[in-house]
Amino acid sequence: MELRVLKYFLMIAREENMTHASQLLHVTQPTLSRQIRDLEKELGVTLFERSNHRIVLTQDGLLLRRRAQEIVELAERTQRDFANRDEELCGEIAIGSGETRSMSALAEILASFRQRHPRVRYRFYSGNADHIKERMENGTLDMGLLPEPVDISRYDFFRVPVMEEWGVLTREDSPLSGLEAVRPEDLVGRPLMISGRELVQNELAHWFGDSLDQLNMLIRYNLLYNVAMLVKSGLGDALCIRLDCSYPGLRFVPLHPPLAFGSVLIWKKHQVTSPTVGALIAQVKQCLEGISEYNG
Repeated sequence: MELRVLKYFLMIAREENMTHASQLLHVTQPTLSRQIRDLEKELGVTLFERSNHRIVLTQDGLLLRRRAQEIVELAERTQRDFANRDEELCGEIAIGSGETRSMSALAEILASFRQRHPRVRYRFYSGNADHIKERMENGTLDMGLLPEPVDISRYDFFRVPVMEEWGVLTREDSPLSGLEAVRPEDLVGRPLMISGRELVQNELAHWFGDSLDQLNMLIRYNLLYNVAMLVKSGLGDALCIRLDCSYPGLRFVPLHPPLAFGSVLIWKKHQVTSPTVGALIAQVKQCLEGISEYNG
């Protein structure tokens, strides 16, 4: 597969129209059609279902689109890493992060790093720990900020000195809203929304103890904002971490016994990083060590 042909394929998938795609790519429609037929022949699959008005991806086409996006993105990032290599750092750093309060610490470090290296650009991806690790494995992310619990055996890491406090996000008119803290027995029989990550579910199961079998687990989620809208609609209560944001009509109530975990900033072991990423890792280390010494 040629990178050029993958870009052709992605353009057609986006436009759902061969004529529009050929115009944007500045190639003739017969040439574009032939390239796609050759790609389908090479892969032994049908990538598009064609009609008079539009073309849509088959299941094989959907799989290739995901892989092609990753391949093209990685190739473009590699070109940027090697371009304009001079004494002043430049290029792009790709960072993935979950929804955590620890992001505030990373944001301050990045602001300081930008003052030193104004030509560096950044790309952020928001997702849960599993999604971020998947993107790090395929090379489209350089670093990831992940809330624990998380398996980091394949990564080098720094611990971020910010604890993520767990609690329940509930409506202000809910009986839970008037409590100072929520105990396991307070959630028995109530519709609950919990993280879809297995490691998090295991920790919550330990916290619930004997009440676990009496729970009504209604929804599993990965990021919190959409879940907050579901809580607001009255679908149930969400077990989540405290964030530095507010949702009108909702209240965060901490758990008792308290449940809290840290976060880790990770990058792949035994991987040669670009000078730009290496410089950021060095600054993160310096900043976090300074915070630890201050707190100590």
